[in-house]
Amino acid sequence: MSAQAPYIGRSVERKEDYRFITGSGTYTDDIVLPHQAYACFLRSPHAHAAIRAIDTAAASAAPGVLAVYTARDLAGIGGLPCGWLIHSIDGSPMKEPKHPVLAEGKVRHVGDPLALVVAESAREAKAAAALIEVDYDVLPPVVDTASAASSAVAVHAEAPDNVCFTWGIGDGAAVDAAFSGAAHVTRFSFANNRLIPNAIEPRAANAQYSPASDSYTLYVTSQNPHVARLLMAAFVLGIPEHKLRVVAPDVGGGFGSKIYVYPEETALVWASRRVGRPIKWTAERSESFLSDAHGRDHVTTAELALDADGKFLALRVDTTANMGAYLSTFAPCIPTILHATLLAGQYATPHIHCKVRAVFTNTAPVDAYRGAGRPEATYLLERIVELAARELGLDPVELRRRNFIRAFPYATPVGLTYDTGDYEATLERALELADVRGFAARRRASEQRGLRRGIGYACYIEACGIAPSNIAGRLGARAGLFEAAELRVHPTGKVTVFTGSHSHGQGHETTFAQVVADRLGIALEDVEIEHGDTGKVLFGMGTYGSRSLAVGGSAIVKAADKIVAKGRKIAAHLLEAGEEDVQFSQGAFRVAGTDRVKTFAEVALAAYVPHHYPLETLEPGLNENAFYDPANFTFPAGTYVCEVEVDPQTGRTRIERFTACDDFGNVVNPMIVEGQVHGGLAQGIGQALLESCHYNEDGQLLTGSFVDYAMPRADDLPDFIVETVRGTPCTHNPLGAKGCGEAGAIGSPPAVINAIVDALAPLGVRDVQMPATPYRLWQTLQAARR
Repeated sequence: MSAQAPYIGRSVERKEDYRFITGSGTYTDDIVLPHQAYACFLRSPHAHAAIRAIDTAAASAAPGVLAVYTARDLAGIGGLPCGWLIHSIDGSPMKEPKHPVLAEGKVRHVGDPLALVVAESAREAKAAAALIEVDYDVLPPVVDTASAASSAVAVHAEAPDNVCFTWGIGDGAAVDAAFSGAAHVTRFSFANNRLIPNAIEPRAANAQYSPASDSYTLYVTSQNPHVARLLMAAFVLGIPEHKLRVVAPDVGGGFGSKIYVYPEETALVWASRRVGRPIKWTAERSESFLSDAHGRDHVTTAELALDADGKFLALRVDTTANMGAYLSTFAPCIPTILHATLLAGQYATPHIHCKVRAVFTNTAPVDAYRGAGRPEATYLLERIVELAARELGLDPVELRRRNFIRAFPYATPVGLTYDTGDYEATLERALELADVRGFAARRRASEQRGLRRGIGYACYIEACGIAPSNIAGRLGARAGLFEAAELRVHPTGKVTVFTGSHSHGQGHETTFAQVVADRLGIALEDVEIEHGDTGKVLFGMGTYGSRSLAVGGSAIVKAADKIVAKGRKIAAHLLEAGEEDVQFSQGAFRVAGTDRVKTFAEVALAAYVPHHYPLETLEPGLNENAFYDPANFTFPAGTYVCEVEVDPQTGRTRIERFTACDDFGNVVNPMIVEGQVHGGLAQGIGQALLESCHYNEDGQLLTGSFVDYAMPRADDLPDFIVETVRGTPCTHNPLGAKGCGEAGAIGSPPAVINAIVDALAPLGVRDVQMPATPYRLWQTLQAARR
């Protein structure tokens, strides 16, 4: 391949994969610092209890122990901050109780850390932690999401009714009026099951204090190191931000759970100065189940009003969202800004109103998990549309078609403006790829074998790259939502890119290199990507919400364009031409209408050997920074079609076919995009069929290991049919790109459940709750038969 060959749109193999598949990656747990000590956290065995006393004498005297700390030792430092402020309908700010680094006075969920042991080895730290004696006054817990607001027990004194906020969006009066004149109303109540992220790499941290520079370095499994540094330094520990360097090396998956500032790494940074040695902690898998931020956990009632022709008139939604015991970093925006604003979906519903009640419970904190509010909105909408079609005797595809948005830009009644889309195109292509016309024959063949076959649809839309910062700020964001990039061109024309985005499986080292190589007309091998180190990279916001290419990639493009602009000035002097006559394409600067040319590498060398241009007007070097703050979200969309077989005797479901057709705008690397969709589909199918986090009435986590928490395996998944249509590029970023990383997890759960309901409807089944385990389906079938 020549250096000038286009890289955008090519399925280039991932540059980073060699080190991963050969075991050469460097994860936080791989980092060993000189004289390193080890940490273990004592965690609460109770969901809710007052701490009467903590006796650490035996632990402190145990072999190898360097220090034991409790909340008393940390007195004076702040609580973990929440990065989003939501106001209730009455204008009052949300209740925001302190989230202590180590439990103060009370423990509020099983796994709540209340003591830190530092020892010479991990084994000695763990043994010593077992010697700490805690005198608890066990209190009744609040566990159930639906009834938390009516409980007589308060998780926090600041919220005596356990309500964090009651928020609303939309015109309630207009919705009520539309319902009063509706020809048909479909009602639907459901729970969106709580999930545990379970990234393949557990959380880990290694903190070091340097007395020579009075500074700290934290190696940590983080999706956004700069945000972690800012929140931890400025709001918790009270140290100058520039005195804390945060490094997120290779990270083995996150799915949202590694966005947040957690107690463990914060405690390690604080303790590293007191102990005078680096301190390392790596979570055991059981700790991850107990303490990583969970996802979903909504209880919802929805109503859809339709006219006599099946046109949507209004949607009314009432949701209770579980926040867990404390407000995690971005928890309040998940069931509000990222959920309710997506309730229009792909449909031109004139009126929508949503009320969200967020509640505290004695469970692990709940925050963003792959999709973050968008899967909850899509599940609600696509299930109620399917139910409405069944009640009206309409083809569910036809009902969707009747209500598609067809003109853009389109302002929804819940605050978003879609810039572009073509929902008919993805629907038609999905129907073709799924061979829907042949479904009836396949259904008959299944019935001959005593099985029930069903087909389900989901037409999703996602809002990615939450933006712009000024609008988000008015909605409660306590941080900017831009991204930063620096392009450093070396004298030989090679390029190092420093990006504020962080890769933890997305393939940024390849995709971003493709963008730069294409923009500058150089070889892919000549581009290196650096990320994850606040000591090297401009202040950036990290990776979440499918923002990396649309936001981080756009910042890179802006910096690359600045490089070209300066290169034209240098080339003009080298070529003795006017700057306006110098054109740049395919890695070369040319004087228009002549054969005079300078390559990108020649111009780069001249930038550092400035013999041929006036230094008083053009400084040496070729290095540019850029920040990019999006003007709007991007809105990827698509149609998913699922086909299942259900054994009515056992309830066992097998996914026979799954088709995903997406519009992601302009695609840089189709292979990486397909891989992202595959991963999202696996997680969405896991939620639909297998995964669910359960606490008992005492607040004990019943699904605290892979023995009890069912993750999808290869034999649970079919061969996916995945296609990205040449659709509708985003209109407001320079790449025309939309997000893709969460789509599979958003569209797949309702498609799967719709297919199961379609299979079992002839047996009297109207609804199936997630996860649709064999036992749950068997129970549903027995109830239908009765």
